[in-house]
Order: sequence, then structure tokens, then C-alpha cells
Amino acid sequence: MKIFVQIIKSRLLVYCMLVWVFTSMISCRKEITKTNAASSYTGSNFSDVFESFWNGMNNNYVFWDIDTTNWDNVYSTYKPLFSKLNLYNSNDILKSVDYFNAMTSGLVDSHYTLTFYDVADSSGNYYQISPAANRKYNKWGYLKNIPSSLFDSIIPLKYLDKSSIHAGTDSVVLGSSYEQMFVISGTINNKILYLHFNMFALQQAGTNVQPVLNYFFNTVANLPSSINGIIIDVRQNGGGEITDLNFLLGRMTTSQYTFGYTRSKNGNGRLDYTPWAPAMVTPQSGAANITKPIVMLADGNSASMAEITTMAIKSLNNGKFVGDTTWGATGPLAPNVYYNGGQFDAGNFVNVYTSSTMLKYKDGKIYEGKGFPPDYEINYTTQVAGVKSGTDPQLEKAISVIGN
Repeated sequence: MKIFVQIIKSRLLVYCMLVWVFTSMISCRKEITKTNAASSYTGSNFSDVFESFWNGMNNNYVFWDIDTTNWDNVYSTYKPLFSKLNLYNSNDILKSVDYFNAMTSGLVDSHYTLTFYDVADSSGNYYQISPAANRKYNKWGYLKNIPSSLFDSIIPLKYLDKSSIHAGTDSVVLGSSYEQMFVISGTINNKILYLHFNMFALQQAGTNVQPVLNYFFNTVANLPSSINGIIIDVRQNGGGEITDLNFLLGRMTTSQYTFGYTRSKNGNGRLDYTPWAPAMVTPQSGAANITKPIVMLADGNSASMAEITTMAIKSLNNGKFVGDTTWGATGPLAPNVYYNGGQFDAGNFVNVYTSSTMLKYKDGKIYEGKGFPPDYEINYTTQVAGVKSGTDPQLEKAISVIGN
């Protein structure tokens, strides 16, 4: 079986500390009896590895009430196959990766990633499988990346007022790796305030990025009457720290507001959930009450915190979303020490990276695995054609939505 293995950059695979406070941990309903924890298996053979993985998913996966995967059928099908494998045989190890790929191919969690500790590619990196990335690649034959020239040259040269441009790059820590964060801000036609950043690590900003954020936040706090609206651009942004939600949006509202609801697991049963609790934006010190239009720009590679932030903006009366349907990884993540679910290791053979909580938008819909739809769609084909010709159709639509 041919396996498509996608190395997911840590912009998507980052640990996020959830800041929403949950109400009392009361079980909604029970479906199955308690099963062993993933950590209870030694992983000394493939039977152990499988049991650890299956039980870890059975206990920790938060999307069983919306996922169509028959997890009991997975057990009866793959338990005998893993029992025939030798953990110390390289061919059997590769065969196990095939099995893991098949078992997880339909999972709705779009953060979901398997990292194999004993399987490396030609560069020495651990193999990773992302079902969501595989599905998207198989559907289109590629992943929807926008040419880097959009942010490197087109926006600053064609759209931003030259005297207003503030840009910087800093190295920040996301998860267990260092990433390059790029932030640019300025005005468009002296009438629109613009901000783009490629990851949510704003509170880690160093000496290059901090002045850019200071410029943006100071302008928001003292918004000139000549500014007709704000554009926040999270295209190609794979997410990051959830505490950035209030750090950014909490500067633009003086009233706490709810944009959705979250819940987590509170037992080992597949459907043992906490009650839904409000997901809110909370004003920060010195916040301004922005009533002028705020437009989010997002696309098919906007994931995780980029999607959550887009939801939070769109829920405002003055908030709009221009671009393309987002990635579909809306469930927040946190280290599993904080929740009865989420990421775990299976037999020291594979790391399972999966959401800690489920997010429901204020319209009552769950967009996990589907992506969040825009108010004004400028699809990928139109956008790429524009970028290749030196324009930005999505940005131009956002400008027209704000108006003169």
C-alpha cells in the first residue's frame, strides 16, 4: 500500500493553552465501559502497540459523537493483523505504518497527526501522517499554498502606504521547535489599517516584531477618524497560542462576548463529555470599542487559531470574513495533563497528536473537518491567478467591503 506521508510543520502542530473556563465536570452520557489507558501498555510487541493506540483513541479522542469511523470494527479488523507483526523487523514496521494510515484515514479531527519514533525519512525526520492533509492532497493533487510573493512583495509594494509600513521577523518557540514569525502592518490608501502575521505567537514577539505590534495596537487604541476599517490577514497561518486570542481581539472590544462553545472529555467512555461552556473574547487593559468594520482574510491553509480568531471576528456585528473556506482544524489543543483527552503516546512507538476539546460556533454548527466558510468567497484558483499577475483579489475584496 502506498502511503502519503505529510510532514506537518509545527505552525499547525503546536501546544495551545486553553483559557476558557469550563463548568462542573458532569458526564453527558456513557456508551462503553472503562478501558485501559494507553500508558498501561509496555509496547514491547505490536500487540501492545495496537492495544495502547486503540484504547488511547477510545478514551482520548473527543470527536466520537460526530466521527463516522467505526472504532469497534477497527479493533476486530486490525488486532489480528498487528499480532502477526514483529516490532523488530523493519519491513513489519513499515507495514504497521500502512495499517495506521488506513485506520485513521477518515478521522474528522483535522489537527490529527501520527508521528512514528522508529520510522525516519531520508532527511532523518520522523515520519508523520496527517489524515486531513492526505485527504486534501488526494482530492486536489496538491495542497493549496499561496505564492510567498503575496506577502514578500505584492502587498507592501502595491497596497500599503509606503510611509506606514512596519515589518519584522523574529524566531519564536512553538511546541518543541523554533519558527520564524513574520508580521507586517500599515495603512491602505490612508483609510484602512492592515495587519498580517504568519503564526499565533504574538506574545513572544522580540525586538523586530514588537515595534510592528506596538504600531498596530497604538493605532487601534487611538483610531483616527480617517480610518474606515481594519483588515486582519491570517492567510497561510497555521495557528499557535490560544492566549493570543484575547491579546489581539481583546484590544478591539470593551465588552466580553461569546462566539462559540467548547467541551472536553470527562471520562473514558467515548461519549463522556463535559457540558458545553462559552468560548469568549475578553477585553484587555486599554481596549478600544471598535465599531468600524473589521474584516478577516483567511484561506484554505488558515488553521486552528487562525480559524478560531476568524470565527470570533465574524460573530461581531461589524465583523466579516473574506477569502476561502479554512482548513477545518477548529478543536483547541492543550497538554493532556489538563484534560481527560487529547494527545498521547502509544507503546513508545507512535505519538498521537489530537485535539483536547471540541468547538461549536455560536450558530450551533461544528466545523471540524469541514472548514469555516467566508461571507465573501474568493476561491483559490482566482486568488493564485491574481497573485501570479501581481494582484491580491482577496485583499481587494476586503477593501471594497470596508468601502471609502
